[in-house]
Amino acid sequence: MFGKLGAPEIILILVVIILLFGAKKLPDMARSLGKSARILKSEAKAMKEDGKSSAPADPPNNPDEQPAQRVIQAAPGDVTSSRPVTEPTDTTKR
Repeated sequence: MFGKLGAPEIILILVVIILLFGAKKLPDMARSLGKSARILKSEAKAMKEDGKSSAPADPPNNPDEQPAQRVIQAAPGDVTSSRPVTEPTDTTKR
């Protein structure tokens, strides 16, 4: 239907994208896309591990027990969950 895309067509598409979004916005968009891909990958891995390890043959006998909470760890480079660090004070007199 469309045929093969050559170099001129790809360059034209890139120019249109840069004109639409602006050169300053593109790195932020790429960064957020990469972060989303990492989160999706880690969630898929966690779901796969949950399926293997927590699929008991029989349901638990005690209905009062609550299932263990699943902890989602932050992706590498994610600073939203980091703790503040106090800066060292300068104890020398000037």
